[in-house]
Amino acid sequence: MMSINRFRAKARRFWIDWMRPLLVTALVLGSFRSAIADWNDVPSGSMRPTVLEGERVFVYRAAYDLKVPFTTWRLAQWSDPARGDIVVLYSPHDGTRLLKRVVGVPGDRIEMRDNQLIVNGTTARYQEAASPDDGSPVLRETVFNRDHLVEVAPTGTAASTFGPVVVPPQSYLVMGDNRDNSFDSRFFGFVPRSEILGRATRIVASVDPARSFRPRFGRFLKALE
Repeated sequence: MMSINRFRAKARRFWIDWMRPLLVTALVLGSFRSAIADWNDVPSGSMRPTVLEGERVFVYRAAYDLKVPFTTWRLAQWSDPARGDIVVLYSPHDGTRLLKRVVGVPGDRIEMRDNQLIVNGTTARYQEAASPDDGSPVLRETVFNRDHLVEVAPTGTAASTFGPVVVPPQSYLVMGDNRDNSFDSRFFGFVPRSEILGRATRIVASVDPARSFRPRFGRFLKALE
């Protein structure tokens, strides 16, 4: 009987001294990551040249609204994603987390012709930029005074021409900056506002998977355009 009581006392002390503080800490940190700030690892090159494979980006999850931790239920909302924002979202195709750029907001008429983006009848302006090692053309795309780099294939693909489509209410059209190598709204359709988790603002760390995960120190803490 004494041994059972002693075991119960030790188990209770272990719970109070170790397990309960660890669980509380995990719950607090998990809630913070779910509602305020998080990170997202990038396994593919769909956002090249802005974000490269092997990078981890900081995601400001409270950029647009405050959600109940671990859900997509909104407690408060102060803004909406803007055209040009880089966002983390749940894919309408299979629910996986994706990193994409907002190209169309509700009411926009979006079209692409041979990799030239047209928004509400205005064709984006393009200027050549430095190309990566593989020689893929890189252009600086400017739409309504917001500009960023995009990468295109040397020859057009099925994704080079798209639309025109009109973005419905409470929905967004997203694309990867690697325009000919991105699974995005041109394939899975519009993204509901509720499925956008937050805005990616900065590269936290970067390693090169093709070179034994060698760090790319020059890209650490780089702000995202």
